Amino acid sequence: MEPIYVVDDEPAICETLGGVLQDEGYSVVSCPDAQTLFKRIPKQKPSLVLLDIWLPGADGMEVLQEFKGEYPDIPVIMISGHAGIESAVSSIKLGAYDFLEKPLHLDVLLDKVSGALADKPKRNNKELPSDTRLEVAICRKSIHADSISLVESEQPQRTLKKNIVLNGTGLLSGRNTGIIMSPLGVNEGIIFQSLDGYAIPGNITSLENFSQTDINQTFTANSTVLASNNRRVRTIEHLMAVLHMFGITNAQIKTDEEIPNVDGSAKNFCQLIHDAGIVEQSENAQKVVFHEKVGVGPENLNDKHLYIEPFQGFKIKMRVDYPAPIFEQCYTFNPKEQSFEDEIAAARSFNTFENIDMAQKMGKVGSGYLHSHIIMHDGKVINTELRYPDEFVRHKILDLIGDLYMLGCFIEGSITANMTSHGYNQALVKRIHTILTETSSLH
Repeated sequence: MEPIYVVDDEPAICETLGGVLQDEGYSVVSCPDAQTLFKRIPKQKPSLVLLDIWLPGADGMEVLQEFKGEYPDIPVIMISGHAGIESAVSSIKLGAYDFLEKPLHLDVLLDKVSGALADKPKRNNKELPSDTRLEVAICRKSIHADSISLVESEQPQRTLKKNIVLNGTGLLSGRNTGIIMSPLGVNEGIIFQSLDGYAIPGNITSLENFSQTDINQTFTANSTVLASNNRRVRTIEHLMAVLHMFGITNAQIKTDEEIPNVDGSAKNFCQLIHDAGIVEQSENAQKVVFHEKVGVGPENLNDKHLYIEPFQGFKIKMRVDYPAPIFEQCYTFNPKEQSFEDEIAAARSFNTFENIDMAQKMGKVGSGYLHSHIIMHDGKVINTELRYPDEFVRHKILDLIGDLYMLGCFIEGSITANMTSHGYNQALVKRIHTILTETSSLH
């Protein structure tokens, strides 16, 4: 096998990497700068290049671009001690196989090296669908008005003990944003408020595209957006999931158009509720009880579908099946048996860097995506370590929990979801709302 080239101006790094790789049976050539790299290659081509992003007299990204232009089939792993996710994504766009940050974890390094040198599997034709697009949710027509009912829950209504503040970055805008959460009285519900004082109920009737009347409706798949009086509040789903699981039924959330997305998960919102404290109120909350199956989408393994069946309690069974590194993942969550904070809240959003790059070029998302997503490229995660082996399917459950709370009440039922995104979540909630509205009009 041809040698591995280590290109770094720090002799200690070259010596350490060379020793580790040689212990694993690899031949190693060290280069202190880009000039040495390009001078030696004609004499002996490398099997792999480990390229430092900071080199004397040269920009590592420019070196990478020149190298891949001349030797497109030789894999390159970029190494940096100072760059962030933007550099990682940029290097992948320029053709790097992977990106590693200093200090290097040698077991991770060796895993990346062996992966780069191995024969790459053929690409799966199934691409990870972009969560920046629209999707059509196919709704069933034959739903009886008495298939569900709205009744009083055993749980009391709850609100916050005090005001609480959280700052962060907007996922879609990339701008600094924040929220101020405040207590509300009995039966006031979850209310979002714009900075100029307009109220937007945290309810399915405030969904940005709620007015659609077709059976097969088009919903946004990338986030949940509420709108009223020409004001919008975007990416509410993670906060709504936490309010749902903590049983907060009455609260005001003041924000500048977008809920902050700190790290792509809901764990910061959990801490926010702990910091504020919870007050149980004088009246009980309401819940929707299911007497028959209600759903959207054809119930086939290869089709997206989402439905709720009768069940004494609340649970979600979610399945996803995407190309590497996700593959098929299934997870069932029941808040009476598992901890929402430990098992679901910390799961982060995910997407491919190709989808994110395309959405940014189209002006649909901001730089917040880079810092709040698990980013994947060429069958691997490129910017972080997973918090759970099945973090992807757990995040889908997090989104669903948040979207379901747009009903404005709790759910008693067993939920089954297959490959669904926000669009299907929103379609199901709207379907349930329509049935409830028709039922109330009959009495």
